[in-house]
Amino acid sequence: MRIFGKGRHRPSASWRQATDRAFTLIGDGRYEDAGALLTRAADLEPWLSESWFNLALLHKFRHDWEQARTAGLRAVALLDRDTGAPDWWNVGIAATALQDWPLARRAWQAYGLRVPGAANDSGEPLGMDLGSAAVRLSPEGEAEVVWGRRLDPARIEVLSIPLPSSGRRWGEVVLHDGVPHGERTTAAGHTYPVFDEIELWAPSPVPTWVVLLEAATEADRDALEQLAADAGFAAEDWSSSVRLLCRMCSESRMPSDEGDGEHLDPHDHSEPGHPGPLGHRTDGQLWVPERECGLAAPAALVRGLLDGWVADSPDSRDWRDLEEVC
Repeated sequence: MRIFGKGRHRPSASWRQATDRAFTLIGDGRYEDAGALLTRAADLEPWLSESWFNLALLHKFRHDWEQARTAGLRAVALLDRDTGAPDWWNVGIAATALQDWPLARRAWQAYGLRVPGAANDSGEPLGMDLGSAAVRLSPEGEAEVVWGRRLDPARIEVLSIPLPSSGRRWGEVVLHDGVPHGERTTAAGHTYPVFDEIELWAPSPVPTWVVLLEAATEADRDALEQLAADAGFAAEDWSSSVRLLCRMCSESRMPSDEGDGEHLDPHDHSEPGHPGPLGHRTDGQLWVPERECGLAAPAALVRGLLDGWVADSPDSRDWRDLEEVC
């Protein structure tokens, strides 16, 4: 018997029973009970990488990143292949949560990804250029899918303005898992994965505001969004960007822009004729001047942005009922 060798062997029936029962408990949210069973399984078969992988997975679900890193490192030490193992992915997530950048680099590289910088670089990996993706905020609660920029394999910077019910802000960085739950496609045919948020990694100091606009045309609305972007912040017309989807639809492959115009989206479960979070569908010809808009900007700047927007075209623009919501 090779106690800590990398040889494969069939795990015992007791190990399988404890592990199967543990994952049933995990599905029920009983993490403490599952942890006791997975610890017993690791005691029974400490030479199996799966024993430590399962413990690392449990600690990830519990957001116990120190324990996840420890168990993950024991798992990868027992692997019988050099690259591509999901054990390394879990180590990468735990290391990213802990800002252990040398280990994060090592983990992503061992998984098979190209990571800029030297292996012993103590700074966070920059310049991975992973592009855009969507992230589902609060996936176990009142979930909301927003757009963001992937900083590395486990982090997304939120570039949409989330609704206040999510508790998230524009510019925040969230930790996510590597398994997409759904996709979003654009009119240009590009497809983007939807990842589930694990937890908030870096908060944003920029508050979220909601304001009612009077914008005579789409160009008036667009002018406010551009004005906010030019100032380094953001504005988003929630009346046209928000759709209510059931969980099945949200976790499927969904067009990101259907529901606007004359093509009514059969998966949109909101009510037509109501702006903002209640729905945004129109007949494709009628522009509704009253718009519910989200703004991400400091308190000292937000009113100046709105007043400047109105001043550029006072006959076609106005605003009222500004409120900080997150």
